[in-house]
Amino acid sequence: MEMVSKVSKGSIMDQIYLPKKRASLPVGSYVVVSPLTTKREGRKLYYHHVHSLEPIKVALMHQIFDIIKNQGECDNIIITGSFLEKGFRFNDVDILVITENTVNKQVLEKKLENMLNIQVQILALSFDALLQGVATDPLYELMLDKYVAKRRIIYRVKRRCNYKVLDLHLLKSKTLMENFDHLSGREKYYWVRNTVAIFLFLTNKKVTMHAIENEIEKTLNTSAIKVKENMLNKKEFLRKFKEYYAKTFEKVSRGFDAE
Repeated sequence: MEMVSKVSKGSIMDQIYLPKKRASLPVGSYVVVSPLTTKREGRKLYYHHVHSLEPIKVALMHQIFDIIKNQGECDNIIITGSFLEKGFRFNDVDILVITENTVNKQVLEKKLENMLNIQVQILALSFDALLQGVATDPLYELMLDKYVAKRRIIYRVKRRCNYKVLDLHLLKSKTLMENFDHLSGREKYYWVRNTVAIFLFLTNKKVTMHAIENEIEKTLNTSAIKVKENMLNKKEFLRKFKEYYAKTFEKVSRGFDAE
């Protein structure tokens, strides 16, 4: 691994700082310091609400960014989703490619999967389309609650209620009630999270993982961990979830701040 850093002036000794989130070079490593003859771009990434990440994931992210950048010009590359959670219980890596250019999503996904031996899901869109998604779709807002990106994302949008989008998202959550016995804990959590995100969106609250987990505990009388681990009292949980689903459906029908 190669990293680019700058020599900084210290009170006793000059020093070189390395980011704590790095793929290798653990504390105590011996390294060679040599000058660069030309200025080169560093490999620093922007971490948003990602406080710790396994070194192997950091290394994988750098490879993903390098491969995508080599395929063509793009404004930003964003990694989000369960890949950023602690551990290795993710199914694939969710990647947003922000660009005004046309991207052959299938070809790029296949290239990443063949080179890195991982499953990826790519969404390629313009920055304006991303902002439109955040304004109308709570899942976009949730997606940007935690991410690692090539560049920091700065935006401010006013929410708009797209009833067709919200109704379609909510309809999918009926899977939880119709197939409860056949779903894993992670699948149950996905559909619960989907419903809660819509409810928070329509009550003008922030759609974040922290807000969703608090809402689950407050209204469904359980924790996100118990849902994920499939440790639920079926009868009691479904009774509460059906009530919450009905309340959310009513808000979709009536719009923002419906009481």
